[in-house]
Amino acid sequence: MTTAGLVLAAGAGRRYGMPKALVRRSGQLLVERSVAVLRQARCSPIVVVLGAAAGEIRARADLDGVIAVDNSLWETGMGSSLRAGLAALADTDATATVVLLVDMPGVTAAAVRRVAADAGRANLVVAGYGQKRAGHPVLLGRDHWAGVGLLAVGDVGARAYLQANRAAVRVVPCADVADDRDLDVVPDA
Repeated sequence: MTTAGLVLAAGAGRRYGMPKALVRRSGQLLVERSVAVLRQARCSPIVVVLGAAAGEIRARADLDGVIAVDNSLWETGMGSSLRAGLAALADTDATATVVLLVDMPGVTAAAVRRVAADAGRANLVVAGYGQKRAGHPVLLGRDHWAGVGLLAVGDVGARAYLQANRAAVRVVPCADVADDRDLDVVPDA
């Protein structure tokens, strides 16, 4: 049994002013950081879904050893990127995948390991932050990939599927090891 990693990095980052995959923090691009987190958590294979600025990301980022997929429909929202990533994993032996969004630099390998600890084909697991909020990373067992793909439209991603199957979703506390706040705007200088 293997647990894959899936980085959604296709957005243009309109509110941010540039594709967030190309944002440099602590000496590395956010797309490289996401890949490193999944590697540290021993996810394999790792798929990165690109869209806006795909050529520039390929030229500037170290994506050695990952499966880089271009999502030609990236402008339609995160749902198309999730579908593209799951399709790229279809021919692998992965029993589950951990999904990361490229614009969440506070998500750690420790959080990925917690969410993936009970990975299996039938599992749905999300990171929990505080008493009421579930967030990233998210583990999708392979048995759910087709259903997730059907409901992943626009900017919804897996949310609609997880809500429709909430009784099967396990929440794993991660607030002590991660922060899943996203980068929406450039911080003030």
